[in-house]
Amino acid sequence: MPHLMLRVCLLLLLTFHSSHLLRGDKPAKRPNIILVMADDLGWSDIGCYGGEIDTPHIDSLARDGMRFTQFYNNAICGPTRASLLTGLYCQQTGHRGDRWNEPKNFKVCATFGEVLQQAGYHTMMVGKWQGRDSALDRGFDRFYGPMCQAKISYYHEVVQNPFYLDRQRLELPEDFYLTDAFNEHAVQFLKESLQNQQPFLLYVAHIAPHWPLHARDAEIAPYRKLYESQGWDQIREKRFQRQRANGLIPEEWQLAPRASSIGNWEQEQHQRWQAERMAVYAAQVKSIDRGLGQLLQTLKAANAEENTLVIFLSDNGAAPDGGLKPSQSGFGFSAKNPNRSWRRDGVLIKPGSGPDHLPGPPDTFAAYGLAWATTSNTPFRGTKLEAYEGGIRTPLVVRWPRVIEQGGTITGQPGHVMDFMATFLDVAQTDYPTEFKGRHPLPVEGKSLLPVFKGEQRTAHSRLCWDLPRHQAIREGNWKAIRSRKQPARWQLFDLQRDGTETTDVADQHPELVKSMSQNFDAWFARVNAK
Repeated sequence: MPHLMLRVCLLLLLTFHSSHLLRGDKPAKRPNIILVMADDLGWSDIGCYGGEIDTPHIDSLARDGMRFTQFYNNAICGPTRASLLTGLYCQQTGHRGDRWNEPKNFKVCATFGEVLQQAGYHTMMVGKWQGRDSALDRGFDRFYGPMCQAKISYYHEVVQNPFYLDRQRLELPEDFYLTDAFNEHAVQFLKESLQNQQPFLLYVAHIAPHWPLHARDAEIAPYRKLYESQGWDQIREKRFQRQRANGLIPEEWQLAPRASSIGNWEQEQHQRWQAERMAVYAAQVKSIDRGLGQLLQTLKAANAEENTLVIFLSDNGAAPDGGLKPSQSGFGFSAKNPNRSWRRDGVLIKPGSGPDHLPGPPDTFAAYGLAWATTSNTPFRGTKLEAYEGGIRTPLVVRWPRVIEQGGTITGQPGHVMDFMATFLDVAQTDYPTEFKGRHPLPVEGKSLLPVFKGEQRTAHSRLCWDLPRHQAIREGNWKAIRSRKQPARWQLFDLQRDGTETTDVADQHPELVKSMSQNFDAWFARVNAK
């Protein structure tokens, strides 16, 4: 009798399987992944986070998908990329966390490119690669971009930043513009992948809107009158009000006070120059959005939108570099040091920036300064390099129609860039290796975001910690403790639920909590820096 029952079960299983094959059903294909990261973009610069810059394609991800309001990076480019690529705290991979670029210790980690490549994904990368070896040696089948070891130009190759297509050394065309070149190669790689049966990962690491302020005049022009007529005071207040109205921040939060060194816009003596700086920056952001639009259109034309996870974020908060007043020097360029050896063609850079020397053209090298960076990071306190929320909180927009069914969703669940490794493992249905090419990677610290995408509550990190150029910080639940490197004995404490803009230090009211969090930070620091 048992044998008869077994035969019946097998027959039913075969019949079910055959009927599905006859109907043409196939197992669900593993999802494609597109990850687009901006460089030095502030939390409020894009439209769906309250900004006035025209970003319709990024905004479409928010309309059709999900926005995160409490997602974190490492406040500086190299450490953020180390965590994003490996799923670990950057210190575990060889980054100290307080420097912009150091080699990673690949004896103890693997990149998501390597893991997904091994799992059968076609992996591609375009843009900023800060390693000293090729991205092709770290898990990517295709690569286009510069080997970034020095300050960049958007128009020309500079010494120490050679450009490659895969392993082929490239000479740049005369009409070269960096972000457009990234966009074009990303689309080219995407089209190639869509013709294959493999699922794919495309990682686009933009350099924009990182300084220098380089953009074409036609793209700067639409923003000139906007910023000259309103200035940073009005722009910042309008962004803040839109964030409240759109449910991105609670009504009870206050706008973080700006630095005392920033004057009122109405009293600014060089409004045209200041407005031009922000207009060039906006043009750089616009070029990122244009490229994302090209990727989304390519997906749509191939009928591949439904099962493609598209992610957009920034590597850190907006950068304060550039000064508040006109200058005749900066970034290593001055009349006494024209730096003829920077660009490969030997053309000199006109040092500094001011009313008679506006940013944008190829022979300039400038940034937009603290006042505009503070505006970019609305409503938060702090900037790049700092552990206040303006330095470490990033916009994160995600679209995946097959999984995120309710468009326009806003989630307050906290996350960190190191969560991407675990997320990609989850969506690709593959395991993290305990041994990889003779290496023994450390266990992943990040947690999968897939439950959040599904509208579920995931188990949050018990704590998140940062060791940054200007601060050290720890977050536990809604509490965040932060201390300056200049005053390591003095911790500040903020309740991020009530005071996400960090306006009121409550450390004196909770001394035991500060002590406990300080001890937990020290334990974390010892663990992630252990040799």
